[in-house]
Amino acid sequence: MSEKQEIPASQSEPEPSAALLFVDDEVNVLSSLKRLFRPFGYRIFTAEGGKQALEIMAHESIDLVISDMRMPEMNGAEFLQKVNEMWPETVRILLTGHSEIGATIDAINKGHIYRYLSKPWEDNDIVLAIKQALRQKQLEKANQGLEELTRKQNEELKDLNANLEQKVKARTEEVRQTMGFLEVAHEKLKKGFITSIRVFSNLIEMREGVMAGHSHRVAELSRAIAQQMAMPETEVQDIFLAALLHDVGKIGLPDYLLEKPLANLTGEERLEVMKHPVKGQTALMALEQLQGAAKLIRSHHEHFDGLGFPDKLHGFEIPLGARIIALANEYDAAQIGTLLNKRLKQSDAVLYIQEGRGRRYDPAVVDAFMKVMGASSTVQAIQEMAVNLGQAKSGMVLSRDLISSHGELLLSKDHRLDASLIGQIRSFDQLGDKLIIYVYDKK
Repeated sequence: MSEKQEIPASQSEPEPSAALLFVDDEVNVLSSLKRLFRPFGYRIFTAEGGKQALEIMAHESIDLVISDMRMPEMNGAEFLQKVNEMWPETVRILLTGHSEIGATIDAINKGHIYRYLSKPWEDNDIVLAIKQALRQKQLEKANQGLEELTRKQNEELKDLNANLEQKVKARTEEVRQTMGFLEVAHEKLKKGFITSIRVFSNLIEMREGVMAGHSHRVAELSRAIAQQMAMPETEVQDIFLAALLHDVGKIGLPDYLLEKPLANLTGEERLEVMKHPVKGQTALMALEQLQGAAKLIRSHHEHFDGLGFPDKLHGFEIPLGARIIALANEYDAAQIGTLLNKRLKQSDAVLYIQEGRGRRYDPAVVDAFMKVMGASSTVQAIQEMAVNLGQAKSGMVLSRDLISSHGELLLSKDHRLDASLIGQIRSFDQLGDKLIIYVYDKK
């Protein structure tokens, strides 16, 4: 018969304890084992044979079995073999006499017992053996838990690796889209900044009379020459901005000096005018985005032969951007009459630049200028067309700045027309400005 050990109510409730099953056909042996292990708080079951023990194990969760070897009907080796087959996680210990060594070996081989103990036993030895066996079972259970956790983590890692490529692709696409949005925003800021500089340049020219549009023409030509020379885009932009603002230092000069040709200036007037490159640099130094342009403004009147101003720089001591602006500035000034005693036709102005090759102007810059001038008419004929207000349509894109007859910048190059803008331009036309609009020809 099986018997469950009761713990006295007076004792404090122990933590969940191990369940032990003692199997022996001698009742006094079972009683001795029960008395020995009762103080340790184990749940104790007893059986007087293998068949009865198997029935108990079918209904109870047994952690450890101690079985005698010599029992009727089913000996200990046979019983423990069945326990190993049906409940392999249960710890198995065999009680055997010295004369039963052969059966013990058989139990070891078939029942895979944890250990065997001799009868009669020493109480301390059997108690220690049980504790060690249960401790090992606990460690094995914990190890199984760790192995199961490791298995699950490995499966999760395998799944993560399987989906990692797809996740990386999705994340890369998100980053690409974000970068696209940032690029669009940056491009809008850049265009807004350039337009602001154009407007500021236009305000400078509003008081210059014949100089109206000069800075814009110089800027466009300077940019074309820089691009012809395959300069980096950041340097091209600095050159363009510097050319737009190259006369900012003239703001404080009286009107008569602005229109008087440089060749006709008195010595005192010339000294006053020659200060404007340095004043222009000083005016822009506080603006971080324009510091590169400011350096070019300072040197845009230097000559390749060292006879320019304000620093008498010679040859390649002059920044390349300043050498470019110097040529573009004097090419336009020769045509509007602020450089020489007369205005030159375009063809004569081109000859004037060629004559200054190696003296006033960098030979490489002159060569690039000639290529730009040789290609400009062909390019414009293919890409550009002039339309009046009646022909203007929404969606057309300006190929040049739209300048009023008074030199006011109405719209900057590359601006896309819409119905509202066309209506605003029409109001200028009604005031007497017969505007010609240059747009890209999509043919």
